[in-house]
Amino acid sequence: MFVDKVIIHVRSGTGGHGCVSFRRRRNLPKGGPDGGDGGRGGDIVFEATANEQSLVALKYMNHYEAENGRHGMGNQKNGRCGRETVIKVPVGTIFKNVECDCEFLADLSEPCGRFVAVRGGAGGRGNRHFVSSRNQAPRRAEEGAEGETRHLELELKLLADVGLVGYPNAGKSTLLGSVTNATPETAPYPFTTLTPNVGTTEFDDFFRITLADIPGLVDGAHRNVGLGHDFLRHIERTNVLLYVLDMAATDGRQPWDDLTSLRHELECYKPGMSQRASIIAANKMDADTAAANLTRLRGKTDLPVFPVCAILNENTDAILQALREMLADPE
Repeated sequence: MFVDKVIIHVRSGTGGHGCVSFRRRRNLPKGGPDGGDGGRGGDIVFEATANEQSLVALKYMNHYEAENGRHGMGNQKNGRCGRETVIKVPVGTIFKNVECDCEFLADLSEPCGRFVAVRGGAGGRGNRHFVSSRNQAPRRAEEGAEGETRHLELELKLLADVGLVGYPNAGKSTLLGSVTNATPETAPYPFTTLTPNVGTTEFDDFFRITLADIPGLVDGAHRNVGLGHDFLRHIERTNVLLYVLDMAATDGRQPWDDLTSLRHELECYKPGMSQRASIIAANKMDADTAAANLTRLRGKTDLPVFPVCAILNENTDAILQALREMLADPE
């Protein structure tokens, strides 16, 4: 199950109490105070890892508490600090504070990045800290501070080099499966893809490209029609856009009109997004009308157009080579 947005509750550990204690030995019947300090409570820490691809684990386990600090003891023995709780999340996870109008807190966009969501409470001081000239035997110690609590919204935005954009049934998933190691579900009807998929392809010299396929867009996606925002955010971080167009005009739309509509949706969702480096995969070139549509499409756009047949894996190597050149030389 792919989950890209969850709300969780986190609570850091409470600090341990300071100790009230006095040295009592045979040779020191009236020894001074020796109460130790309480340990600090544990933190709640999120860590980004490439081994996670979804927030599904947090959907079903959405409450986390860190360990409390131990209390101080006599003979100046300080309590042990509470262990921090480390929660693994996918790279690309964004954190917001639900209690403050979804205020932005952090963005873990790099592997091994860490975000301390709540810090543990400080430990209380023992009575040895309260000795004064007037009070040589204080019977006072501090209590440990309470831990912090927060309600967090976690939102995942996939990290990929290339984002596949197209209408339902244009063949995006088929193309992804033909050029990468991904195995998305494909079928001859629209909206087969219901969740984003990410695939990786590696060249002979170990140069790697990651491609993200999102469910097909519909008109009005920038207004969140058809869960548009839930899908569009996954291509925000991509460096290159790959428009996948149906050259057979299966659903009665012309491919050049699809291109115009797709770029409009992207621009309305995030200004400047449609100007990102882009190429076109003119898919389904095995159809009878595809050749004529290809000629008209090339006359209506300045973007590089690559005729392919994803289901037959024809000419897909040319697209991969073009993507590699664009990623290796962003200019």
